[in-house]
Amino acid sequence: MKQSVIRELGITELKERLEEEEKQLLKMKLNHAVSPLENPMKIKFYRRLIARLKTEVRRRELENMNKKN
Repeated sequence: MKQSVIRELGITELKERLEEEEKQLLKMKLNHAVSPLENPMKIKFYRRLIARLKTEVRRRELENMNKKN
């Protein structure tokens, strides 16, 4: 998911997507511990995607705080 797509999502969609991706990463890590994944770089991809989502959520929270003050 590209950053431009992430910015288009609403805050509730971002939080839902973040939760889904975190679950997916956890499943992937558990599967990788049991038997190696075909492409272990997917773990890295999901970690980075989660970081992008968290960054966007935090950025919006800060924007809302600044607008209130």
